[in-house]
Amino acid sequence: MKKVTLILGLMLTSITFAQETTPASTPLEISGSADGYFKYDFSKNENIPTSFATDHGSFSLGMLDLILKKTSGKFSFVGDVAFGPRGQYQSVPNGDGTALNADNSFNIQNLYGTYTFSDKLSVTAGYAGTFIGYEVISPVANFHYSTSYLFTNGPFQHAGVKANYKVSDKFGAMVGIFNDQWNVYKNPTGAAALGGQLSYAVDGVSAYLNFMDGKSSGTIVDLTAAFQITKEFKLGVNGADFKHGSSPNVQYDYTGFALYPSYAISDAFALGLRGEYFSYKTAATDWDVTAITLSGNYKLGSLTLIPEFRFDNNSEEVFMDVDMMGTKSAAQFLVAGVYSF
Repeated sequence: MKKVTLILGLMLTSITFAQETTPASTPLEISGSADGYFKYDFSKNENIPTSFATDHGSFSLGMLDLILKKTSGKFSFVGDVAFGPRGQYQSVPNGDGTALNADNSFNIQNLYGTYTFSDKLSVTAGYAGTFIGYEVISPVANFHYSTSYLFTNGPFQHAGVKANYKVSDKFGAMVGIFNDQWNVYKNPTGAAALGGQLSYAVDGVSAYLNFMDGKSSGTIVDLTAAFQITKEFKLGVNGADFKHGSSPNVQYDYTGFALYPSYAISDAFALGLRGEYFSYKTAATDWDVTAITLSGNYKLGSLTLIPEFRFDNNSEEVFMDVDMMGTKSAAQFLVAGVYSF
């Protein structure tokens, strides 16, 4: 497995080469987002175990996300830092990766460089958000504010090197070598994981078949697709199957499928549904859950308000009711605000 020092060395070499051969550059771009929410769980507990939007009965922070982009000739650089629960211990683990590390200072979401050899081939090295799955950490790119079980149990970030090749106007391919552990910038095992992607995109349709395999991290196959059926109606699809490897931090298998229909009622308001089935297995547990999430997106310029109702029903009593007794179902309501700039 290539060490982080080698990755950074490749990035620095690319920077030097780009600066020496193609001195033209673009201004530094700064963008990002800020978000917060209020959530009420009808059991009066912090119940549904997916990422973010965890606090019950509280006006709570999401994150402040700051993204820096710079292009110099054929080389481009992205740095993304986040502050707040969603952008720190809930998505970039430090130490044991729990709330005990809420004051951690390592909050880099993305840090990578790309060298474009031609209009068909580019190589990226560094630490970046995963290419697997439909949902992402930033709430700007998600229709729903709460996240799916597929997102929570899958990878968030990978460190490594990958090559993207544009096969044609419709088809693309990616292959990469990554640290054999998810969501960390260093590789404690020294082993490598192999990842790849086949993509297809035409007007109104995009599809991505993703694969990653590592002895420690395990094997995941993922399909993500989006269909713009009409100007108003969009349908998203995500399906994945995961088998764990030898990592002591990841000792579970899962299979899941989610549909994301949404309809734009006007230029300012849209309604969307997420319907998900998720099966989860460990040595001690075996359950499946069906989750239905209904969200609205109301846009006020750069601000998006997201009212959301969610109902989860599990095959086992994994939730708590108002009397702190086990129950198979849970429901919650939240209102979130997401501002992008």
